[in-house]
Amino acid sequence: MDAATAAPPLGTGLPPARILWVGPVRQPDMRMARRFAAQLAEVYEVESPAAAIAGVPEPFVDRSPAVVLLATDAPGRWSLDDLLRLAIRWPLAPIVAVASGLVDGRRRTGPVLPGIEEVPWHDLPGRLAWWLVDRLAGRAGSLGVPATVRREDRFLEASRVARGAGRPVFPSVSLAAASSVDLEGLVDLAQAAGAPIGRRTRGRPPLDEPAAALVWDIGRLDAEKLAWLRMLSANRPALQIILLESFPRPDTTAAAIQAGAAAVLGRPASAEALAGTLVWLTAPTGLSSPAAGG
Repeated sequence: MDAATAAPPLGTGLPPARILWVGPVRQPDMRMARRFAAQLAEVYEVESPAAAIAGVPEPFVDRSPAVVLLATDAPGRWSLDDLLRLAIRWPLAPIVAVASGLVDGRRRTGPVLPGIEEVPWHDLPGRLAWWLVDRLAGRAGSLGVPATVRREDRFLEASRVARGAGRPVFPSVSLAAASSVDLEGLVDLAQAAGAPIGRRTRGRPPLDEPAAALVWDIGRLDAEKLAWLRMLSANRPALQIILLESFPRPDTTAAAIQAGAAAVLGRPASAEALAGTLVWLTAPTGLSSPAAGG
């Protein structure tokens, strides 16, 4: 059993959320996802659902975890019985499967466990940050929809991140993508996430980037793009660089972070993942008013 403490999102001064991580962290992608989660919340770790029930972590004896994260490092890792154990013990806790690279294709095919949201390991920090924003604001959010709803309804709820009061106020964000079509899509994504857009660049981003954050749709990370990322980071060390990569892997993600990226999201990215990543990295201190939220 393990716990790690981080400051709560949005600088609220409230105690950090407590989440339960269930499953092994032996694979590099699971270790990275677990480390990312610990930057956003107190993480209590158990090996399996049975271990969670047999030895309930002290904070969850009389209250539910903010989120239960199931480390899904291989297809078929968890059964419906495992889910029922957790759901019966903590009926109010949302349960989310964190998918390793071995099951990452389910972003397109859908999860195999009924009623369970499945998140790619590289998108976890952004999604988790946004869930915590919703929780602090008293909103049900995408995790609050009934377990029986269609997958399309979950996507629809997650797409509403930029609407309503109590939303974070982000600094201006610059965008870069290889083609005009990709850049237009990136503009739509940033607007859906509620981020004001500054400079827009077709091609690689310039080295004199003035914004606080940059979202770069990099497609596939190769040696040439990695070299440019290093130069960009060296020239603008305070710049928060968020990469969108087609199929992030632990080795490419680690190389990108070492070269200066702050986060790597899967491509296509969701508005919820981008908005939460901006919360995580830019630490906004203000919330939108009802009038500003629309």
